[in-house]
Amino acid sequence: LQVFSCNGWSVHVPSDITGELGKMVILPCTFTHPYKTFDRALTAIWRIKEPYNGTVIFKCVSQSSSELCKTAISHKNKYKLLGNPRHKDLSIRVDNLTWSDSERYFCRVELAGDIQDKYESRNGIKLHVIAAPRIINITVSSSKDHTFQARCTAEGEPAPALTWTGPPYSNLSSTSSSSHRVTKELRSLTHDGKYTCTAVNSHGRAEGAVYFYKFRASDSSSFMILIFVPLGIKVVILLVILSFTVFSREDHGLRDMTSQAARRPLVPSPPALLSGGMGRRALRRMRCHITATCL
Repeated sequence: LQVFSCNGWSVHVPSDITGELGKMVILPCTFTHPYKTFDRALTAIWRIKEPYNGTVIFKCVSQSSSELCKTAISHKNKYKLLGNPRHKDLSIRVDNLTWSDSERYFCRVELAGDIQDKYESRNGIKLHVIAAPRIINITVSSSKDHTFQARCTAEGEPAPALTWTGPPYSNLSSTSSSSHRVTKELRSLTHDGKYTCTAVNSHGRAEGAVYFYKFRASDSSSFMILIFVPLGIKVVILLVILSFTVFSREDHGLRDMTSQAARRPLVPSPPALLSGGMGRRALRRMRCHITATCL
């Protein structure tokens, strides 16, 4: 806890505060002033980066002791007054912490009067945003020389340590980092299988995996078998279907012909006509017609 005092003024703030990424944190600040009572206008201010000239992120004004401190500035609406400046408490809450909130914060109080009284913490509060590791990207890609590499990127605070595990691989790897983000690349992949990236820091661990399978052009016979065996099976099935269709049509035509023959009326043959009396009379008329004489 830091205490800054001068001429009856004092400000009490911690030197450091830790908050978790995505959550909220409270920045405490209390003060004293040399007056037994104070009923004039009061202004509470918070700024970042540097005292006196830093960027103002929060400001509220109370015109009298009976009036609450009304917010005039709240950057991105993420800063809320928790304390009561009339009770010498300027504490604020910071919501939804992001990496950019890792700054130094300074609280300030101004009392209106003939000679305006102002006091501000000089060293401020350093806010540290922490986070357990998180894998944000994991990929396999090829390079211009036709080799393959796996790349894993993770973030966290402190910056996590990355390790690769999986099938046998070369020791060719590279690591790059910027602030809370780390990337580790595994080069010249040669073995098929599952490659796992593990990120670890003091707040936890995270894992991500990628599967790598490389096509081998030298194994052409296996490739041809995989291509043509299914194709041959499809051709055989197609021929069987066509044969069955043709056979069904021929069988149906033969049945139609048999049915028509069964419905056709029977006509006596010429020998049958000649076998009876009617046959002989008919023959006789034919002969008479030919010789023009009839007995």
